Amino acid sequence: MTDSQQTVYVVEDDEAVRDSLELLLKSDGKPVSTYENANTFLKDYSEKMAGCIVLDIRMPGMDGMELQKKLNEKHSILPIIFVTGHGDVPMAVDAMKEGAVDFIQKPYREEALLQKIEAALEQDREQRKTLGEKQEILRRVKSLTPREHEIMDRMIAGQANKVIAIELEISQRTVEIHRSRVMHKMGTHSLAHLVRMVLSVKDLIDPR
Repeated sequence: MTDSQQTVYVVEDDEAVRDSLELLLKSDGKPVSTYENANTFLKDYSEKMAGCIVLDIRMPGMDGMELQKKLNEKHSILPIIFVTGHGDVPMAVDAMKEGAVDFIQKPYREEALLQKIEAALEQDREQRKTLGEKQEILRRVKSLTPREHEIMDRMIAGQANKVIAIELEISQRTVEIHRSRVMHKMGTHSLAHLVRMVLSVKDLIDPR
């Protein structure tokens, strides 16, 4: 499976329901992978998986809520749609609070489920696009030398070249050269854009 291959992962212990969902999704042109229990899916899980999960909230052994918790611990960004029975709405509400994108009650209309799945797949695409952008910014930040990183931090803090030069005891011309290299490596000509980029990954940058 490639990183960009979106797949609908169906985790459902009822074989008839599982087969029905597989047929429905395939007939709609969506790649699908089915699992009879949460443990089997968890063993297969990889952060490279793209798509969404259609997850039965009640299953023998590890239930849907427990699987969601374990995926959250792994920092999974796969959107989850819970399939619930009539009496499971309070559980579904709790699941939504824990990050599930939606839930649908049995019996459900196939068209309604397909709409929810399409919305979840779109969310997954957007999340992965944002993640990809952040990873690229991080790659650029890591390409900076320690001195360039120090200059960048001071640029973002709003310090003028003259102030940076005085505090670091280097010439203003040297600051200008480092500043130019920072902007080049970060792929921007705008200080405001540089600030936005670095702030977007601030929680991911290793403290220096």
